[in-house]
Amino acid sequence: MKIDECFKIGFVSKTHGLKGEVTAVFENEFELDDIKSLFLEFNGSLVPYFIEKISGKGSKPFLKFESVDSLTEASELKGCHLYLPKSFRPKLKRGQFYNDEVIGFAIEDETAGSLGIVIEVQGSGVNRLLTIDHKGKEILVPINSPFIKSVNKTEKRIKLNLPKGYLEI
Repeated sequence: MKIDECFKIGFVSKTHGLKGEVTAVFENEFELDDIKSLFLEFNGSLVPYFIEKISGKGSKPFLKFESVDSLTEASELKGCHLYLPKSFRPKLKRGQFYNDEVIGFAIEDETAGSLGIVIEVQGSGVNRLLTIDHKGKEILVPINSPFIKSVNKTEKRIKLNLPKGYLEI
């Protein structure tokens, strides 16, 4: 599995206990009930790990992977990012998007016209920012309703309504 076919759900923060469990930290609330395996990133490659047991709920569950049976083996997983195939992502409501979906989208402002393309989405949750390459200069735009007017995934275009003088800041 390639990284661009997956999405990051979190990372392994630390070991838990002496029998190979780890503590996972998820970027968002995520249900693992039907998930049998996760991909862990090692040096830019994804390696599948099968889930033996999940304990705890919420954004910091304890995971026990098959064939990880000691504190030493578990400690080798610390810091690894956790991924799932994009097909496991829940569908979002109209106008909502995942951070990686809008990379490369064209940005248009209602008054200034074409501004450039999205090169990155920073942050998570409600405090996300679009990073736009505008004539070689980076512009950060908060992702919320006063600024974002529409998101068209088919045309790969986002329309903004920036306040007067925003681009001169």
